[in-house]
Amino acid sequence: MVGVPDPQRTEIVKAFVILAPGFEGTPELAEELALHVKKQLSAHAYPRQIDFVAELPKTPSGKIQRFLLRKAEVEKQQQQN
Repeated sequence: MVGVPDPQRTEIVKAFVILAPGFEGTPELAEELALHVKKQLSAHAYPRQIDFVAELPKTPSGKIQRFLLRKAEVEKQQQQN
């Protein structure tokens, strides 16, 4: 999960999910995941957006490079505007 810019809330939580084999990234699954996380965390901390991805950018030691996810989201929003 990373914070991404949002015009209404300034920043929102966005989750990037790698699906297990046999699962499809549907809007229904995204909603189900968001509701599950909302039950586990406080209301402001659950992901408002969920993207299903094939892989996450990682360092050679295996740590997720969240800054690359944030950067890609900012660039995507700039292209839309």
